[in-house]
Amino acid sequence: MNTPTASPDSPALRARHAIRSGDWTGHTSGLAEGYVQGNVVILPRREADDFLRFCQRNPKPCPVLAVSEPGQPVLPALGADLDIRTDVPRYRVWREGELSEEPTDIRALWRDDLVTFVIGCSFSFEQALLEAGLPVRHIEQGRNVPMYRTNIPTAPAGPFSGPLVVTMRPMRAAAVIRAIQVTSRFPDVHGAPVHLGDPSLIGIADLGRPDYGDAVDVRADELPVFWACGVTPQAAITQARLPLCITHAPGAMLITDLLNHELASF
Repeated sequence: MNTPTASPDSPALRARHAIRSGDWTGHTSGLAEGYVQGNVVILPRREADDFLRFCQRNPKPCPVLAVSEPGQPVLPALGADLDIRTDVPRYRVWREGELSEEPTDIRALWRDDLVTFVIGCSFSFEQALLEAGLPVRHIEQGRNVPMYRTNIPTAPAGPFSGPLVVTMRPMRAAAVIRAIQVTSRFPDVHGAPVHLGDPSLIGIADLGRPDYGDAVDVRADELPVFWACGVTPQAAITQARLPLCITHAPGAMLITDLLNHELASF
């Protein structure tokens, strides 16, 4: 795959430079409009094969966009001027399955055996939703997307297992039908919803208390619509209890030089 090259004034490159310099450390929803964003998982080489199998067995929440060579902080398939050690607004460092810190730079933690996985993110299909005239409430309200752990199990692989994590966007019933049509065109960024309506059926007790991200308003005439989420590996990581694993903080994504429309399947 050829390395995508962004022009010096591209929104993606400007965003990465702002993140790299520490000028931007928040969530990336709505940032660098039109460009693909990705969830990040960085783990030692000895666990990489098992994690790849976990992703292959759970393609809805874990669609892999790119995998690095061991010890290499670059991902040529996603951009030329891209450094995974500095270009995520906020990271999460996990030790023995416990969250130990949330740095904005991981150069001090980098090792020659670390392998990076970049997984598709639902932020990428939000542009298509907006272009179709559909509401994206967390963007409207300037918030991070709400994310919830469900009672839906993932297919295990090696030490990796755990519940499916979903994002939620509220919509009126007529808009839901169109949203399914739009997002089904983007299987590399989670595709169509996995559930709509009653959240208790998938183990969510309170929409006002997401496990990650921010709560958003759900109006009386709207249905909550749930998509598989790339934060799912973080739930698996807590159960795998690896000595070291690094992820993005929920909502704080890697911005690539790929264009969202390039991921559309038809």
